[in-house]
Amino acid sequence: MRKDGTKKGMVVGSGGQRRRALQGKGPTPPAEMRPGHPKARKAARDAKPGRPGGGGRSSSTAGHRRKAGDGETPETVLGRNPVVECLRAGVPATALHVAIGTTTDERVSEAVHLAADAGISILEVPRQDLDRIAGGALHQGLALQVPPYAYAHPDELLEIAADSGEPGLIVALDGVTDPRNLGAVVRSVGAFGGHGVVVPQRRAAGMTAVAWRTSAGVAARLPVARATNLTRTLREYATAGFMVAGLDAEGSVSLDDFELATDPLVLVVGSEGKGLSRLVKQTCDVTVSIPMAGPVESLNASVAAGVVLAEIARQRRR
Repeated sequence: MRKDGTKKGMVVGSGGQRRRALQGKGPTPPAEMRPGHPKARKAARDAKPGRPGGGGRSSSTAGHRRKAGDGETPETVLGRNPVVECLRAGVPATALHVAIGTTTDERVSEAVHLAADAGISILEVPRQDLDRIAGGALHQGLALQVPPYAYAHPDELLEIAADSGEPGLIVALDGVTDPRNLGAVVRSVGAFGGHGVVVPQRRAAGMTAVAWRTSAGVAARLPVARATNLTRTLREYATAGFMVAGLDAEGSVSLDDFELATDPLVLVVGSEGKGLSRLVKQTCDVTVSIPMAGPVESLNASVAAGVVLAEIARQRRR
């Protein structure tokens, strides 16, 4: 028996609704009122009130806070030892991929336990899928998905220093391209009472998983800002009352005679090979050299930063 209402045949028409659907939606709204448009986002930032105690900075700057990655893609850490080290350091991963049939050892077990304790998704995937994720690189059955780092705005470091009640201490890196050096500098800044690190947006290392691992988790507590133009950022810091000191092998002042350590200070560390760039060096109020007792001509960028930061902390304790 055919049920009522299931017989095929003529159907009810649109009742004139189709004609109404063909009508236009009216004029295009202005850019400031279109969701997702850059001008609409800028208008929303301008409408936000500035943070109290921000030193007179505009509300548009206060609304320009941490940006996740600036267009970068998530990073994948491969291999059992690197994955375990990242999880131990507290790298904010999103997923742990484990190949089906992977031989379990203490590193695999520790990685799974650390990921479970941190609330990270654990996915068992076929080995072919993990090979595709690794792009042909050696993965040993483990891969850790790490999202892009959320950088702070350079002005945010000024606010953190002002809220601390102590003389500000910021470290700027000029063209340091090794993420391990960046992570080591972040660790030293956190150990010796600094308020943040500034890196250039181009031709410099970013906060990758390698930098996270080298910082031993300090990057989770210490903000790292990314500057579009490092020279301009240093000038803005100088206008805010900071002295800018650059590390240079032929500096005008020896670290033994460095009297600006107790003032609000921006310490600029140059690249591993070329040192400070010309424009950045011209922006510095003073250049500082580290006295050498042996035949070594120069130090690694992160080592040099650690030596100077330790001296600054010593003078400030006095």
